[in-house]
Amino acid sequence: MKIGELATQTNTPVETIRYYEREGLLAEPQRSEGNYRMYGDAHAQRLSFIRHCRGLDMALDEIRVLLKFKDAPTQNCQEVNALLDEHVGHVARRIRELRQLERQLIHLREACLGVQDAEHCGILNGLTQIARTPVATPTRAAHVNGAHSGGKPRKAASR
Repeated sequence: MKIGELATQTNTPVETIRYYEREGLLAEPQRSEGNYRMYGDAHAQRLSFIRHCRGLDMALDEIRVLLKFKDAPTQNCQEVNALLDEHVGHVARRIRELRQLERQLIHLREACLGVQDAEHCGILNGLTQIARTPVATPTRAAHVNGAHSGGKPRKAASR
């Protein structure tokens, strides 16, 4: 199948498929005589696996490790277990951070219960006051789009 068909079948944007190829997560397909990429069922299955892992908020380096073991089914999966345990810990930390964020937003919302002019809006004034407060150096980087903080990124030995 061509890249558009693979994109439709796996509900994945074409650019994402190309990105995963460049990142070595998805094997480069064979080319047709007209130089079109030609994908098979194995590509669709692997891409679906990758997309599911991304849906679980796993970083690409984590997915590389999982794919390494998926490609070597006779290896011991102890590292896979450790990776998932670490990811569960990350998710638990993120949930705590989101609960704290929710409390902050509720507190801000309570600062402006009525309708008034923007100059006297408790939310805007609260945000302005917070913005003036010096920012402390974070103890760890924030979680952004599947990128995990803390520890070294995991790399697969082979792709």
